[in-house]
Amino acid sequence: MIDIPKFKNQRLFEQAFIHRSYLNETKEQLSSNERLEFLGDSIISFVVSKHLFSKYPDYNEGILTNLRSLLVNTKSLAKIAKELGFGNLLKLSKGEEDSKGRQNQSLLADCFEAFIGALFIDQGIDIVIDFLNKTLIPKVEEVEKTRTYKDPKSLLQEYAQAKRFSSPVYKVLQESGPAHKRIFKIGAYVNNQLVGEGFGKSKRDAEEQAAEKALEKVKSQTPLKSRI
Repeated sequence: MIDIPKFKNQRLFEQAFIHRSYLNETKEQLSSNERLEFLGDSIISFVVSKHLFSKYPDYNEGILTNLRSLLVNTKSLAKIAKELGFGNLLKLSKGEEDSKGRQNQSLLADCFEAFIGALFIDQGIDIVIDFLNKTLIPKVEEVEKTRTYKDPKSLLQEYAQAKRFSSPVYKVLQESGPAHKRIFKIGAYVNNQLVGEGFGKSKRDAEEQAAEKALEKVKSQTPLKSRI
């Protein structure tokens, strides 16, 4: 189990785990973790980009971008947050609690980003890099060894071409949440059929999840109808 760094400012540490829904159910003057999340997202992207740039000098920007997206997407960050026990530290409204918010991938990924933002403010970039080297960066070799650094959308496109299916099309099925924190539901269509659905904080994340689900389906025993 990786040790969570001790904070000098305990209130800053606690803020990293305050979901905005909690503010409606407390009389305390608190701030949510959203600003910290914004900062942490940029810091994680920077640290991972720098590592990939140095480690793989022969990879072009396309492969580096795909590697980075697999490392810093919602699913990956949520997995690390869960391993660290961050779900137990979240402060949620009763509604979020009842809807299993502590296991929600999006909320877990958000609090991981917020934690990184808080850690940077509290102790600086060197401590952040050290922490990410213990938690996130080791995942690079796992992804590279399994040769899964092609993103799901590219893999689905290649599979569709090989099977002479129509090129995948992605459509927004639903948008929810406040304007500054949208959650997208996107469908992946092949041969005019809905073959996968995905959710994400960005259309890109939702499309990748939809493509991943679609790949599982199109590779199953159920054949797709010919394109119309």
